Amino acid sequence: MTQGFDPETLAFYAKEAPVYTASGTGGISRHLVDFADRLVPGAQLLELGCGGGIDAEYLIARGFDVDATDGVAEIAAQAAQRLGQPVRVMRFDELDAEAAYDAILASASLLHVPRIDLALVLARVHRALRPDGWHLGTYKGGGQEGRDRFGRYFNFLAADEARRLYEDAGPWQEIEVTEGLGGGYDGVQGPWVRVIARR
Repeated sequence: MTQGFDPETLAFYAKEAPVYTASGTGGISRHLVDFADRLVPGAQLLELGCGGGIDAEYLIARGFDVDATDGVAEIAAQAAQRLGQPVRVMRFDELDAEAAYDAILASASLLHVPRIDLALVLARVHRALRPDGWHLGTYKGGGQEGRDRFGRYFNFLAADEARRLYEDAGPWQEIEVTEGLGGGYDGVQGPWVRVIARR
């Protein structure tokens, strides 16, 4: 895996799109309100891996200009229906914007990027942010890459690994890494790592 994405994981989401997007009924991501509170009113925000569009819907309601994207066409179509606006189909390795966004959200999405490619993807995130722009990324923790029972790839970062990868990706003003417990689509509780970085 040296292409910035895992084909087996993308295939899972394409096949399971209706079920997966309907499963997100528990509300917005738990770190989203804190992240949104850091942003200036009307901020231009890119969401990487928007899933069913629940977080984007919240951000739009708060008055942000949200460019929602997902790497799977079937997922993007479901999100577009929810949001009533287009959702771009874009893999993380296809992000080529430069100083275009005030914030970039990647909630439980960059955790699917192969470890060998993650620093390069994070460098694209850094480049796409404007000066003083904010980024939120959340990852399943664990410290050793692998797959879940659905065959999805996860990079399973430990907190120190996450910090090192972000530091390698570019000169951030600040990087805040915290750990906690949480669940996911697989119903399994386990460690999570939250990264909030400011360019």
